[in-house]
Amino acid sequence: MAWNFGRSDRLAARAASRQAPLLGAEEAQSFCRAVEGIDGIGFWASDAQGAIRYLSDKARGRLSSPESVLGQPLTDVFETRDDGAGSGRSLRFVLSRRSRFEKLTVCTGDGDQRRWWQLSGEAQFGPGGGFEGFCGLCVEITDERRVAEENSRDALHDPLTGLVNRREMARALERTLSAYRVQERPCATLLIDLDRFKQVNDTLGHSTGDALLRQVADRLVTIVGQAERICRLGGDEFQILVPDVEDRGDLGNLAERIIAMLSQPYSVEGNRCIIGASVGIAVAPFDGQDVDELVRNADLALYAAKHGGRGRFRFFSRDLLTAAEDRRMLEEHLHDALARGELELHYQPIVAAGSDAVSGAEALMRWNHPAKGVISPAQFIPIAEESPMICQIGEWALRQACEDAAQWPGDLRVAVNVSPRQFTDPGFPAVVASALAASGLAAERLELEITEGVFLAEGADTDARFHTLKALGVRLALDDFGTGYSSLGYLRTAPFDKIKIDQSFVRGTAEAGARNKALISAIVAMAKAIGMETTAEGIETLDQLAMMHELGVSHVQGFVYAQAMPAAEFLAAAGQPHWGIVPSGPARQRDERISMFRWIGAIHEDHYYPAVLRNLSATGALIDGLEDVPLGTRFVLYFGEGQLEVATVRRTIGEQLGVAFEKTLVNDGNGGLCTRTRISPYDLVNAGLPPDFEVSTIRTPIAPRDGRIAIPAFTSTVGRKAIQGTGVSTGG
Repeated sequence: MAWNFGRSDRLAARAASRQAPLLGAEEAQSFCRAVEGIDGIGFWASDAQGAIRYLSDKARGRLSSPESVLGQPLTDVFETRDDGAGSGRSLRFVLSRRSRFEKLTVCTGDGDQRRWWQLSGEAQFGPGGGFEGFCGLCVEITDERRVAEENSRDALHDPLTGLVNRREMARALERTLSAYRVQERPCATLLIDLDRFKQVNDTLGHSTGDALLRQVADRLVTIVGQAERICRLGGDEFQILVPDVEDRGDLGNLAERIIAMLSQPYSVEGNRCIIGASVGIAVAPFDGQDVDELVRNADLALYAAKHGGRGRFRFFSRDLLTAAEDRRMLEEHLHDALARGELELHYQPIVAAGSDAVSGAEALMRWNHPAKGVISPAQFIPIAEESPMICQIGEWALRQACEDAAQWPGDLRVAVNVSPRQFTDPGFPAVVASALAASGLAAERLELEITEGVFLAEGADTDARFHTLKALGVRLALDDFGTGYSSLGYLRTAPFDKIKIDQSFVRGTAEAGARNKALISAIVAMAKAIGMETTAEGIETLDQLAMMHELGVSHVQGFVYAQAMPAAEFLAAAGQPHWGIVPSGPARQRDERISMFRWIGAIHEDHYYPAVLRNLSATGALIDGLEDVPLGTRFVLYFGEGQLEVATVRRTIGEQLGVAFEKTLVNDGNGGLCTRTRISPYDLVNAGLPPDFEVSTIRTPIAPRDGRIAIPAFTSTVGRKAIQGTGVSTGG
């Protein structure tokens, strides 16, 4: 159809008439034909009902069904999409106004056939003023649109991994929290930091590091399933948004899957790379109600996870707000602890499984702080391992252990832990030789316990160091086997004499259907086949010990025989002829109980009672301070920070109650326990209590009246529901 330059085409005529000098009718028509000949530009016209009565041939040829365009409603052919300007205009709307419109963004087709256009048009009216339709101009902007989308994507996404970037994640989290705040819905965020990634960059180069980060991103997408919820913050840090999840059991399981998958070996540019991951978790609104607070608290949890041993996760808790300062003080004091003689070694016996005879001991470090008392190695060893102090402290421990063991009678061995940083020191073999020479200890009586972390820097230096140590005559033990980055290649290349089976494998072996039993059996069989001994750590109960005997473990270490004892006490015990230890302890393994002494709240009916939590397990607890409580009584125990759990009294001893939980507690990522979910701050406020209610009631209990505290608003909103079993948000 040729362009008919007539009464209905005044828009083109007016456009032409604005030129100087004015065009005649034929010149204007020629001008319009020239414009129509340009790719991506066309004229269009519609009738009064909005049906297309004309579309330039070249424009029509770019549509998916050009032959069926004429007579179709303009709004069916050109679909309005967001033009990015937030104008809210639609084609149907502008046509209904029957006035001029310009540069309205529309599209045609779908998928690969989609094309983008800008429509401009002007309403046409007859001599009597009646509306006759529109005529106008269409310009294709597909290429410009794609470039704009690519630029927008680059602005919102990390160029290396394709994941969303920090800015876009912050916006997404802000939008989610704003919407969920009104709806009182939870939202979790996970911060992930890769362990030992810097070592890959430093040893294999940045190109390998970049390729490794892309593989990490792919694995995270596989786990989470939605790439838009995963962000690369920068460097080797990632963030995950998990909306509508507050169950810390589920979040802990997700964190464990992330850690496990990211810790599997990578093949990058012909290199085998092994890294790890640590995860910090915070959940809104419990741990923060805006982006800055929530991310800060997740970062504190990540920091705690990394400094708790890496390769683990941690939930945020209020204790972490003061932990950073405590850690800084410990680091300062640790610098002087060795010089002041505050460090000492204790020795835990290692027993031959077949005879109960003591064959040696493991040297375990203790820090007697002048103000804080005994500080757990779990607190100060990670601090030392991140600084050059670990080599100095490790050398002291090695020399002291050799000196102590030289006084032991017979051929008792001493096992000394060696940190990866200490092992990779080129001067370490010389330190070992010097310690043996100075103490006079026979080399075969010294056993160096080395973790799998030393193999993260596999190479000629590592192999050479192993052979140098073996040439000295010392024994080598692979510590915590199976908990890190186990590889049979280690056992093939490194001259180990013993495998130490971590206590995490031991727990649960006596339970019916436990897979740990099969795993330990396989480890023992493999060790025997290559002439290595095995030591099972953390044996605490008689049924665990019987299982180790059944599985053929050669040596046992744990409380079932003895705890670690001071050097003088161990020396005195070792002086008895044929020293053996009769095992003793609980007959059966039960859920691990954590001893403690802290205030909690016990809610029953309309009353709140302060009580002392003595110990805690996943399935129950021992509480103190309530008397004359009948068996079967149900309480709601309030642990603080929004954590509640329904408990039933199963036994009573004076003022002590043994209670069983309605729902089991879950791992808090730090060796402790927490409830799965928590009472939202919104619910606390609705109950007439401040969100930090637990701070006043748990840490500084309100003085009771007649032995009880009445809190009708709280218990009617929360407590009564829990006691009636209607499902309270509980736990951690």
